[in-house]
Amino acid sequence: MRKIFLAMLFFIALLTGCGSAENILENEAEYYIIEDDITEDYAIADYIIENYTIENYVIVEDYIINETPPGQIHLFGERHGEIVHLNEQFEAWYYFYNYHNKRHLFLELPFFIAEFLNVWMNEDNDNILNRIFNDLSGTSIGTQANRDFFIKIKEQLPETIFHGTDVGHFFHTIGEQFLAYLRSIGLGGGEIYQLTLENIEQGRRYHNTGNPTLRSTLKAENFIRAFESLNGESIMGALYGSFHVTPGYYSAQFGGGMTLASRLIEIYGDNVHITNLRELFPIPAISYDIFIVEGMEFIAGFFGEYDISDFSEHFVSREFWRLEDAYEFFKNHPTTGNVLPFESFPMTVELGQVFVLRLFRADGSYEIRYYRSGGYVWNGRASTEEFIVD
Repeated sequence: MRKIFLAMLFFIALLTGCGSAENILENEAEYYIIEDDITEDYAIADYIIENYTIENYVIVEDYIINETPPGQIHLFGERHGEIVHLNEQFEAWYYFYNYHNKRHLFLELPFFIAEFLNVWMNEDNDNILNRIFNDLSGTSIGTQANRDFFIKIKEQLPETIFHGTDVGHFFHTIGEQFLAYLRSIGLGGGEIYQLTLENIEQGRRYHNTGNPTLRSTLKAENFIRAFESLNGESIMGALYGSFHVTPGYYSAQFGGGMTLASRLIEIYGDNVHITNLRELFPIPAISYDIFIVEGMEFIAGFFGEYDISDFSEHFVSREFWRLEDAYEFFKNHPTTGNVLPFESFPMTVELGQVFVLRLFRADGSYEIRYYRSGGYVWNGRASTEEFIVD
């Protein structure tokens, strides 16, 4: 009813003219990471129900028909902008929506962006969506694939209600636009307006201080507030970076506190269900090259270069490479004490692998660091260890 009411008021307004571990861990949910490889006009493909997996079980006819208990949280972790991950999240929401009558979709987006999307869902044009994605352009969330994700929800699952739980990224653009919109329809003093102001202030505090603990704490508080307001209805969470839905603790670089998933599990226990799409759908290498290390030749798979300037004091980007069939050669090399959790890599990490990271400075110079996955566990999370190469 809330979003229908907003849309009606918006229509009236129109008539009247009116978003210690290794110290360079990637912030996988940060929206200021430029995606170099997501530029084409992608369409979200359909998947066959028999092959779709949620958590550790397959959706079969009995599961679809049987009603799930109330108060369930189904969290999906993705690599932002990854097409396959978006496809899988759409399909999961499609079946929860149609077979379990779910309507509330939580997103790793600011509160005011989700609310603006709710208004757009009831319009007969895409003006608001276009405005949002124009402002998000050049970020990992502002891709054509993500835009298609929302278009498909509007077309096929039109009663969806979005809930944004992140701090107020883009407060100076989309946040201010949404406040102006609310004022134009006479809702300048309402609850949504006040929550938008709070979310904007969260965004200002986070971006002024760069305090990762602040963001993770507020994100959890926002999620819990929104979930509790639904009085026991079950929800699905989408577009969350896998870093946040992995049980355990953030690195020291990101405050060292519990991840979003752990905070929710602490409160809601077995009602929290987690699907890490990065583990279920590994990303293939983009290209291959030959690396010579300590006089030995290794085939190296390249998995992309990623901007880390927002959280690294010394480097602006890093490349990820995997050395094939190299573990036996390097397994006894001494370690440095630095670690990098599995979920910080763009590809799926398995035991017995070796990785090369090139860390680039602003002047074009770079350092090379080597990591291996030998079963080390840091703060309850499977992690790679950096080792020394002669």
